[in-house]
Amino acid sequence: MSPPLSSRILHRYIRSRQMSSSTTADSLTLRRNRIISSKLYFDIPLSKVPIIYSPAYDISFLGIEKLHPFDSSKWGRVCRFLVTEGVLDKNSIVEPLEASKDDLLVVHLESYLSSLRSSANVATIIEVPPVSLFPNCLVQQKVLFPFRKQVGGTILAAKLAKERGWAINVGGGFHHCSSGKGGGFCAYADISLCIHFAFVRLRISRVMIIDLDAHQGNGHEMDFYDDNRIYILDMYNPGIYPLDYEARNYIDQKVEIASGTRTDEYLRELDEALEVADQKFDPELVVYNAGTDILDGDPLGRLKISPDGITARDEKVFRFAREKNAPLVMLTSGPEIFLNVC
Repeated sequence: MSPPLSSRILHRYIRSRQMSSSTTADSLTLRRNRIISSKLYFDIPLSKVPIIYSPAYDISFLGIEKLHPFDSSKWGRVCRFLVTEGVLDKNSIVEPLEASKDDLLVVHLESYLSSLRSSANVATIIEVPPVSLFPNCLVQQKVLFPFRKQVGGTILAAKLAKERGWAINVGGGFHHCSSGKGGGFCAYADISLCIHFAFVRLRISRVMIIDLDAHQGNGHEMDFYDDNRIYILDMYNPGIYPLDYEARNYIDQKVEIASGTRTDEYLRELDEALEVADQKFDPELVVYNAGTDILDGDPLGRLKISPDGITARDEKVFRFAREKNAPLVMLTSGPEIFLNVC
């Protein structure tokens, strides 16, 4: 005699939950194993400064990169300037490794990485339509390889920050990319990857993301929407890309800054936001997305912050992390870079 329909339904429900739980456990184990076996963390001699950069960061692709307002050769320019001015010795800069497919799978879906084998998909993500016309092998080499090097830099920056107190990746900050979706010139979710590596390799359990790029950081917000180990402070212009209203629900501390906001008001809002964050969360690591598209005159950010205001902003975040006794990872995001190297 067959069991009642209600019993069969209950049994199937329990079985599906057990299978789901088992699948989740297997997925977490695989993620952990990938992180442990990764080569992106390596020992860095004390002769090196906590600044990470590779000449491979720059994207130069038959002039096509000039079709997007984002300056994809800024990273090399700022490092060359610092070396020329005697602020940095080029031999003291740390060069990262390229993130491998296994590294990327720590966060990304296999289907998403497979989608990057389509030049048309990459062109959509970086918002440069002519890229769709090129063979994907060329797109991988000229566009995605530089991104993967920057991902390696962001991941390594957490280890270096834990050892030195702070670290800057002169690149990265691809905050529009989540595990399964890219966009806004962001092909890989380096912030999410950095944090997952820190959880396992650095045994860190609480991370604060301070995202001060002019644009909302919808990528990491989607990745960590239900993770109470993460606290997100996002200060952005709500009237510009990406207009991701779902992701806004996952911001712990949302500070919306209207177009035309000037330096004094901006810094006042930041002071108040950091004070609230100080009371609500005690991070063991701060990931600071330091986009400077808030600069007056930037066509994308539409804010009116002075260069001195950006310097003051960065100092406030560094001071906050120091007072919390939390290592700080700084990512330069977009579009220009201001580095105060002491």
